[in-house]
Amino acid sequence: MHYTLLFYETPEEFSHRNDPLKQQDYMAGWAHYVKALRDAGIVVSSSGLYPPETAASLRRQGGEMLVQDGPITETKEQLGGFFVIDVPDLDTALEWASRCPNNAVEVRQNIPPIK
Repeated sequence: MHYTLLFYETPEEFSHRNDPLKQQDYMAGWAHYVKALRDAGIVVSSSGLYPPETAASLRRQGGEMLVQDGPITETKEQLGGFFVIDVPDLDTALEWASRCPNNAVEVRQNIPPIK
């Protein structure tokens, strides 16, 4: 079964990506986690995302799609990246999610493709 691990970061955690004093530790934690996932052979796809302020969101209003700068919602944590993994069950997906280096992960089972 495929599960998507959605990694959420606070603005402070996002800033560690580019902070010369914190970037090395931030990246090292992710490098170790990514290597473990890839070594396990369970990665289907993955990507880190640029910070939320680089986003553009679309909302339909009155039949027209309107573009707004930034993420859909303003929250304390924003989506920072994801992995789609192929594991046997939710418990295994949760175990892999618990090993990530940040503090907030959402785990969702993927809907199989329509044939």
